[in-house]
Amino acid sequence: MSDTFSSFEELQGAAPQPARPVYVQKLDKQGRAYATGKRKDAVARVWIKPGTGKVIVNGRPFEVYFARPVLRMILQQPLGIVKRVDQYDVTVSVAGGGLSGQAGAVRHGLSKALSHYEPELRPILKHEGFLTRDSRVVERKKYGKKKARRSFQFSKR
Repeated sequence: MSDTFSSFEELQGAAPQPARPVYVQKLDKQGRAYATGKRKDAVARVWIKPGTGKVIVNGRPFEVYFARPVLRMILQQPLGIVKRVDQYDVTVSVAGGGLSGQAGAVRHGLSKALSHYEPELRPILKHEGFLTRDSRVVERKKYGKKKARRSFQFSKR
């Protein structure tokens, strides 16, 4: 560690550039990729395999489970970004939280599963922010307060 360098060229030659991590395909025995996605209190378990684009959430088609168009759009974002809309069958088991949190959890899990199935898609999904777990959760209620931060109404008299 006591090496001293007199020029920039010596420094470049001495320290090799760290190699970027190599991501490999992770599949189970049935040829599916699995990932867990989380958002608020919702947890989604997602399996993807090559197919016709069928999406099943808790045993129901996702159009029935997520009735609002905004939630369906959130769920389809990862597949749309990587242009794989009708290439994978997606099976989802989601629990906890509300529908908005569940849709975000499914999006997170689907993005992770896509990166497990096709590791070359990881930079695209990461750049869009789909692989980042949104860590925002509801703040707990404090004693002496009406809600987490809201105080009781003040009255001078």
